[in-house]
Amino acid sequence: MEARDIIIKPLVTERTTDLMAQGKYVFKVDKRANKIEIGKAIEEIFKVKVADVNTSNVTGKMKRMGRTMGRRPSYKKAIVKLAVGETIEFFEA
Repeated sequence: MEARDIIIKPLVTERTTDLMAQGKYVFKVDKRANKIEIGKAIEEIFKVKVADVNTSNVTGKMKRMGRTMGRRPSYKKAIVKLAVGETIEFFEA
């Protein structure tokens, strides 16, 4: 799997913005990717040193459209901690 296929998109919320101060960045990633592949993909794309990777599977929320029930898609989330002094410029702008 190629690095750009593993990392789908960054997740930017109030909570993830607070985590950036600690050197942690949150990404939506491919469900089949493991922590090692995610770490290598981040290092390749952003040219930074990854210290730690935590992952979690997020279940899609139930939503209603009138009387029909539906579900948002589930996804995998990765919280990537960078080495001390490293930042990803993409988020800082």
